[in-house]
Amino acid sequence: MNELYTDLAQFIRGEVDPGSFPHREHVRMGFEMLRRHNFEEAALHYCRALRAMTARAGKPMAFHLTMTIAFLALIAERMEATQYSDFASFAGGNPDLIDKSALQRWYRPERLATDAARRTFLLPDPRL
Repeated sequence: MNELYTDLAQFIRGEVDPGSFPHREHVRMGFEMLRRHNFEEAALHYCRALRAMTARAGKPMAFHLTMTIAFLALIAERMEATQYSDFASFAGGNPDLIDKSALQRWYRPERLATDAARRTFLLPDPRL
């Protein structure tokens, strides 16, 4: 089995160490999930994997549903607009998504900092 599938399988099982899982890897796993599943299935698997990872690390409150779904939606939207052969080309074509602050175009920091934003998906801030 190649390394990508091993990484993706480990991610799906929640076996990835959060300390060695930077934002770029979150985006990469989202990209790989969306290559294999429609948005609804990818969102389900992606959220489950992140919840398992944070729970295993003893930090279940680190999971943030609004940020997770918003980033996954941005990845999916970019993938619909342009065909990418692999994650390297996707990342090269979308450097803004590799930056954690990308959501600031749609969300105020105070909105993302709420408990509601962690628990459920909040629509983008209508005032931005």
